[in-house]
Amino acid sequence: MVGPAEAGSRLDTFLATRGGAASRAAAQRLIRTGAVTVDGRAVAKNRRLAAGDVVAVAEADTAPARSAADVAFEVVYEDEHLLVIDKPTGVVTHPAPGHVGTTVAEALAGRAAGGPHPERAGIVHRLDRDTSGLLVVAKSEDAYEALRRMVRSRQIVREYVALVAGHPDARSGTIDAPIGRDRARRTTVSTRTDQARAAVTHFEVLERLARTTLLRVRLETGRTHQIRAHMAAIGHPVCGDRHYGDGECGNRLGLDRQFLHATLLRFRHPWSGECLECESKPPVDLRRALDVARREPVSGGPDGD
Repeated sequence: MVGPAEAGSRLDTFLATRGGAASRAAAQRLIRTGAVTVDGRAVAKNRRLAAGDVVAVAEADTAPARSAADVAFEVVYEDEHLLVIDKPTGVVTHPAPGHVGTTVAEALAGRAAGGPHPERAGIVHRLDRDTSGLLVVAKSEDAYEALRRMVRSRQIVREYVALVAGHPDARSGTIDAPIGRDRARRTTVSTRTDQARAAVTHFEVLERLARTTLLRVRLETGRTHQIRAHMAAIGHPVCGDRHYGDGECGNRLGLDRQFLHATLLRFRHPWSGECLECESKPPVDLRRALDVARREPVSGGPDGD
């Protein structure tokens, strides 16, 4: 609770002074991710506090830390400039506030390079912790800059497979809806935002099942949680994505995470000009869930009536 002597302090300064964060910069990162509330509401880092305000910091994940050796991933392609890896589920791409445990960036320390942040060296795009699949990583500063330019100019094709609840109206479509931090839930991305950024997602039906639909999804932009937020916005959340409203489907199919896998990366090598196409099959947990989905009756009842 804010004392009389602390009234008028900025929120980030208060956290750093009270030990709620290691530094003011660390406090700002926590506030930006929605981990800090004042009287139960997420607020801005420069919020001036009043005596009696209750400031709370969400507890970090206390799961046992993993060592770099525990982060097992397949290298799909590698040369002196870059590598493409197949990231397993449950692993964060790079360090972030509130996270405990080894990340992909840490597991690649000494092997990847480039970029302004040493703690995420070589990382040019990311996957959510519980999204598996392909990531391209730079091995030098030149490679990092070249790959970042390709990401920004949409020269890297990124395709996913996603199992979603229900059935989209069309066999293919484009969701062109700017997204950003949700006004009410700061840890959620949505179209209900004051910080909208352009976001475009293309989808195509691969298989229409009794109660779900398997989609091929291609990103035109790459915003945080973009596929998850866009599919939820059109009423067909990714199966197993409890954060975006689909725990029921995940429970039926035995999923412990969202059914989302980065299955294809295609781009021209920034030095040789060779067209690289890397593919990854969904891991066993998603294949099992898909098998269950294929056996579901239409009604969910024993007779399928």
